[in-house]
Amino acid sequence: MSIASEILEELWNTELRYKGVRVNLFGIPRFSKYPQRSIRTTMDRLKKKGIIEKELAGIVLSKYGKEYVKRKYDSLKQFENPGNLSKDRTLLVMFDIPTEKKSHREWLRWHLKKFNYVMVQKSAWVGPYPLPKEFNQYLKRIKLDKCIKTFKLDKPYK
Repeated sequence: MSIASEILEELWNTELRYKGVRVNLFGIPRFSKYPQRSIRTTMDRLKKKGIIEKELAGIVLSKYGKEYVKRKYDSLKQFENPGNLSKDRTLLVMFDIPTEKKSHREWLRWHLKKFNYVMVQKSAWVGPYPLPKEFNQYLKRIKLDKCIKTFKLDKPYK
């Protein structure tokens, strides 16, 4: 996890503060493992992008920053491998995801591996039928359903 991700995560769930910085129960700042210069540089970059802003209470997420973090959390939603999938690989999943959504493409490949799918080509995978229902609903929500085609195979893939 990058320092920027950790800073945004801390500002997203800020509860205990001391001088505007989130601290643990003992009052120790969370970012003590990073050099001060790295923290300052990262904070300046986040401020320049409009993700964070300074207030009297300290540093907080801006309105844009809250939307940005929410999008990041949503795009990284994780699904567990349902144990009730068949062992036969009878579903072919093919996808063509635009380069603007490269992170979504990597996310999809990671989940297909997690669901015991095997790569035939980079954008063609074979695995157990069916894909989890919640997973398909999430694909529709993030508008990837139009980029993905599934085919039921007559015989299991070996």
